[in-house]
Amino acid sequence: MTEDLSKDILARAMAAGQRVTTAESCTGGMVAAAITDIAGSSNIFDRGFVTYSNAAKQDMLGVQATTLKAHGAVSEEVAAEMAKGARRAAEADLAVAISGIAGPGGSGHKPEGRVCFGLASAGGVSTETVEFGALGRAGVRAAATRHALQLLLDALP
Repeated sequence: MTEDLSKDILARAMAAGQRVTTAESCTGGMVAAAITDIAGSSNIFDRGFVTYSNAAKQDMLGVQATTLKAHGAVSEEVAAEMAKGARRAAEADLAVAISGIAGPGGSGHKPEGRVCFGLASAGGVSTETVEFGALGRAGVRAAATRHALQLLLDALP
């Protein structure tokens, strides 16, 4: 399924002359890997960012320490800053960001399977939180990857 989504992203982005990028935490580069698995992806993808730690989010993407302190890494506020920072750093037209709790574990406040997404374009930034549930670490990461790819595809003309 990710292959079909990635092929569609490549076709639409090429047709629109747009470049995409990724900023990933809990998916650890899986979205970038899905895109770059497709031959020709270098036409639309220059770089992605795996920012697993808070320090990496700050250093590579410009996420503010105050945002992390106020909302935590798994928040729409941080996902928005990750997406904006990735778009800027990669000089891309469209950026998707992912930060979540893949598990095992989590808490009552931030349960396993909660993933926050950010999408940044010239038109601004949108965010959403998806509760995938306790699918296990691999299941949450796979579901988040598919969702991020769908967000990119839906945002392309």
